[in-house]
Amino acid sequence: KEQIKLAKELEIKNKIDFSLSDRFGAFDNTFIGNKLLSCIIICNKNYEIIDRAYAFEKVKFPYVPGFRSYRELPAMIIAFNNLHEKPDFIFIPGQGIIHPRLGLASHFSLSSGAPTIGVSDSLIGCEIKGEDIFKNGKKSGKILKTKPESNPMYVSPGNLISIETAYEFSKKLINLPHKKPEPMHLAGKYAREVRKELFVKNE
Repeated sequence: KEQIKLAKELEIKNKIDFSLSDRFGAFDNTFIGNKLLSCIIICNKNYEIIDRAYAFEKVKFPYVPGFRSYRELPAMIIAFNNLHEKPDFIFIPGQGIIHPRLGLASHFSLSSGAPTIGVSDSLIGCEIKGEDIFKNGKKSGKILKTKPESNPMYVSPGNLISIETAYEFSKKLINLPHKKPEPMHLAGKYAREVRKELFVKNE
C-alpha cells in the first residue's frame, strides 16, 4: 500500500535542462553477510571522480522480492548524505518505473530529491515492443544493449527525469568495452576498493 501511494508522487519529466549536465552519480550496492556496503561516486564528463562516499550498515529488513528498496535505501541515503558535491542525476542499479509498484530508483529519488535513472538486469510483468518497455499498456522504459554478446539492460526513469532523457544518457555514457554506463562501472570499481580496505582493517 505504501509503495502504491508513494508511486503517485513520481514526476516522470525533466526537472532541469539535462543537456547542461556535467556531474553524473552512480551507486553500487553489495551485501556482505548481514550488512550492506553502499557506494556512490560522482564523475564529470571526462569520467574523473570528483566526489565519492560510502555507508556500511547492518540490514534491518528481510529479503522479500519486490521490496528491495526497504532493505537497501537506509544505507544509500547515508552514503548520499556523506557527499560534498551533488550530481545532476544518479544511476541506480535497480528498477525505476518498470517496477510493479515502486522501484529502488524511484524510492531513492523520493527520499533524496535527486533525479534518478534505474538500470536493471531484470524485468517483471512488462511487455517489450521493439526497444520499448510497456507496463500496464503504458511506455515505461527502454531496452539498452551495448554489446552483442551480453544480456540487455532495462532502463527506466526513477523520478524527475523523462524516459527518453534517461535512455539517452544511459546510452551516451557507455564507455566500451564496459557494458554499463561508465559512472556505474566507476561505482563498482570504488566498491571493490572499499571492500578490500574494510576487510584489511578487520583482519
